Amino acid sequence: MPATEAFRPRPVNVALAVGFALAGCLAGAFYHPAPWRPFDLWAYLLTLLIALSLALRENRPFGVLVITAAGFAGYLLLGYQPSLNFWVPAVAFISVAAREGRGRIVCGTALLSAVIALSGVCGRLPWPVVPVQALIVPAVAFTVGLTQRRLAERNAELRRLTALLDQQQRQEARRAVLDERFRIARELHDTISQHMTIVTLQAGLAEYVFFTDPPSARKALGTAAAAGRESLEELRRLLVVLRTYDLGGASGPEHPADPVPDDLLADIDRIPALAERLEAAGLHVEVRFAGERRPLHPGIELCAYRVVQEALTNVVKHSGSATAEVAVRYLDDELRVAVLDHGGPLSATSTAGSGHGLIGMRERAKIWHGSLTAGTRPEGGFQVQLSLPLGQDRNGG
Repeated sequence: MPATEAFRPRPVNVALAVGFALAGCLAGAFYHPAPWRPFDLWAYLLTLLIALSLALRENRPFGVLVITAAGFAGYLLLGYQPSLNFWVPAVAFISVAAREGRGRIVCGTALLSAVIALSGVCGRLPWPVVPVQALIVPAVAFTVGLTQRRLAERNAELRRLTALLDQQQRQEARRAVLDERFRIARELHDTISQHMTIVTLQAGLAEYVFFTDPPSARKALGTAAAAGRESLEELRRLLVVLRTYDLGGASGPEHPADPVPDDLLADIDRIPALAERLEAAGLHVEVRFAGERRPLHPGIELCAYRVVQEALTNVVKHSGSATAEVAVRYLDDELRVAVLDHGGPLSATSTAGSGHGLIGMRERAKIWHGSLTAGTRPEGGFQVQLSLPLGQDRNGG
């Protein structure tokens, strides 16, 4: 704390100090009981010194107690009436009890008891009253100071907890923003990757056979155009979903009772159509379903579809295999999806697709408390396996 702030008193303490000073000076000016010494210049100066030092009682509590006690003791020893300035050291000791350590509190208690006892002696009180007064005044002042200390500690703890809560809320807000960014990144990657792969392959094929085989070139360009249009349609659906619905399942649409429209989210039933589109890229995909097929939560259906989409896109981009298999099994409490290729000339590089795509697949599985494994097969090729528990399914049959 800067030195200027350390000696800058609070307005309430200044008002208290001025009040004690005015009260003491006015009482001394108009009240002259015998046999006490008349209130002269020294009495005014000591009263001002004792009272005005209270302005710094929170900044330097023990020092203020020493000044007030010493000033009151000098005031008494000079023979002035002891009823004035009596409570100022007690008020100073309240701040000591509220702010200082145990050692200074003990010293302050002794100091206040001594000056109160001196006041009783100088005031010619009966001898039993002197020790009782010397004990009661410090005890009351200590109780008030201890109450202030506990209140200050509770307020400090409340401020600390408030700051901690504010920090946690900011962290949660940042985490929510990051989660939303990751979710949008997953959706954009999964939506665009497959279609752009088809567009790129077919455009390259059309360029290669443009003069030698015009019909094949036209067919390839038509396939690329269809993939581009479908990519735009997927992006349209994605934008509607991101603006309106929570794909993570934490909350539903604006009205939780309203279901997510079926035409907005990709689902498991669209996997065969996905396989047909990949035929144009030269990949034959065999799709098999097992178990009792039933509607699941749209988020689970989307997760399964996107994992299959990304896995097949990696087969086209990295495996070089001409065939792939997709197996979807509906169990009582679990959905299992497997995508495998049989390897090809580029099968050794099939793991090249394990960057953002594999991260996104695992993130999707984690959202729905599932698991995803990916790796090479002993007999050759690559395999992706997804397991999603259905206990959380809210739309299941």
